[in-house]
Amino acid sequence: MIFFHRFLIVTAILFSIGFAGWAFAQFRSAGGATPLVMAILFAVIAVALIYYLKNLKRFLRR
Repeated sequence: MIFFHRFLIVTAILFSIGFAGWAFAQFRSAGGATPLVMAILFAVIAVALIYYLKNLKRFLRR
């Protein structure tokens, strides 16, 4: 079960990084505040998920 949880977290990290990159590319090509905010938001989410994955054993201890 832990393996599947890690798999989902890694998938969410990859999606967040990809979406942040896409949003930043949209910001560079068209401008506007919304793509920039989305890029920053999803980059922060990716960092938070990486932290969570790195410390998963500590978070799951009971």
